[in-house]
Amino acid sequence: MAEKLLTYLIDNGFLKKSQLKDFPPEALASISDLETEIIKMDLVKPLDILKAKSAVSGMPYLDLTSVKIEGRVLQEIPEDAALHYHFVPIEKNGNELVVGMVDPEDVEAREALKFIALKANFVPKINIISQSDFNNISQQYRNLGKEVTKALEQLEEELVGEDLNAAQVGAEKIEQVAAEAPITKVVAVVLRHAVEGRASDIHIEPLENETRIRFRQDGVLHSSILLPKSTHNSIIARIKVLSNLKIDETRMPQDGRFSTKVGNRKIDFRVSSLPTAYGEKIALRILDPTVGVGSFADLGFMGHNLEVYERAIKNPYGMVLITGPTGSGKSTTLYTTLNSLNKEGVNIITLEDPVEYYIAGINQSQIKPEIGYTFASGLRSILRQDPNIIMVGEIRDKETAGLATHAALTGHLVFSTLHTNSALGIIPRLIDMGIDQFILPSTLVAGLAQRLIKKLCPDCAQPITIPETVAKVVAETLSEISESELAKYGLKKPYTLYKAEGCPSCGQKGTKGRLAIYEIFEMSNDMEGITLESNISENKIAEVAKKQGMITMKQDGIMKALAGLVAIEEVLRVVEE
Repeated sequence: MAEKLLTYLIDNGFLKKSQLKDFPPEALASISDLETEIIKMDLVKPLDILKAKSAVSGMPYLDLTSVKIEGRVLQEIPEDAALHYHFVPIEKNGNELVVGMVDPEDVEAREALKFIALKANFVPKINIISQSDFNNISQQYRNLGKEVTKALEQLEEELVGEDLNAAQVGAEKIEQVAAEAPITKVVAVVLRHAVEGRASDIHIEPLENETRIRFRQDGVLHSSILLPKSTHNSIIARIKVLSNLKIDETRMPQDGRFSTKVGNRKIDFRVSSLPTAYGEKIALRILDPTVGVGSFADLGFMGHNLEVYERAIKNPYGMVLITGPTGSGKSTTLYTTLNSLNKEGVNIITLEDPVEYYIAGINQSQIKPEIGYTFASGLRSILRQDPNIIMVGEIRDKETAGLATHAALTGHLVFSTLHTNSALGIIPRLIDMGIDQFILPSTLVAGLAQRLIKKLCPDCAQPITIPETVAKVVAETLSEISESELAKYGLKKPYTLYKAEGCPSCGQKGTKGRLAIYEIFEMSNDMEGITLESNISENKIAEVAKKQGMITMKQDGIMKALAGLVAIEEVLRVVEE
């Protein structure tokens, strides 16, 4: 059916043959692969593909956007069969079961459905559904509470009469229970749901009478499940075993990390334990290399900002500094930058606290202040390692600032981060840290500031009329932006804003993932002159940056809102904080 569908889309004007020049032949292996590739390349809308499938097969279709299937209906077809054969139960009326099938011409799938129907005593009524709707409904099988409850039922039998407390029983006993199947499954299920839900962190928190597990998704913590308090110490012990922490040490904070496979991906988890009044709290940072290190476009670089940043990082030497508050995505920008510069003939060395993503071919070193291995002492050492590019996790003090500046002055390209409110605050901050003004023009290449914004879900974002008050803000903010720059964001008047109400694809949140808004300046001749003035101020730096054509974070955010990437309310909230 895959080839028939592709032919139909071409013959009926949905696709042009010229658009398929980069189309991989393996995408025709199945209807699922074909749909996934077409949508990935953004060639045809999912609903148009669904209608085309119906026309080719002569079968009715169902649009299941925002549809939630009842639990009792899902039980009619086992999860493993649904995932393998790509069909799902939709609705049951008497003994008739409406079934959504991605590829109705799949003979093996139809035979399997017949067998299941005979065994479960229902009559299947087949309709065609899209691959994306199938993916959304298959996720509804995977209910975190249901899966954990099953494992807990087995675990309760082992924990009856026992409250495993490291202060009262031996570490060997705790490790034994933590390694047994039920508790291992509880932890595995929690990790899998967090990764599949695109969470960045997992918090396992002891309360007075229960244990709460929360996921941080798109920067916001959401309660996911409450567990019996009797399971807390076993769960903590299991994570400690995985991350090679001391099981019987509950009075002191500990840090560790471990890796595991979730689906076909290897995921790293950074673990931190903290003693609290009701027991140990564990926080896990999820480090997915496939998510963390992408392209500059994935991060949110567009237009002028992208051009300036790409020009800055191509310098053979100098210093590029990134600024922003904690959690603004600075590390991700640095990792993406290093990944783009990682070539066979380039020696890249990093100093980090801690190392988050491991990148093949880069020499990454974690500082250890408790033994005197700091950013400053590490910088002295790595300068003797013949580096071309150096990344220092953060410039925290005068000594590190001086060494980083010296490294940039002596032929190295240096990347690091600072804590300032804007890109324009970088130069005054370096001067406050004791860097001589006359050195800055020859060392500082560019300064970048960023914030993270929730992305609108592309599946449910819809255009809306711009309110009059917002239209005024948009007009004032973009009054000095050229038409050529607006075109780089895909914008032209009249402008449109977007709003997302929520759908199964985004878990009814209306947002899916995050991207950054940026502002960046580069060291030009005019900027050099301002830098050497005795009464330097951010206002004077802002005037020069404006002449350079600098796009402010507010302008970048508003243009992204008009492009349908983010909500205007989020932009204004973040830039005004």
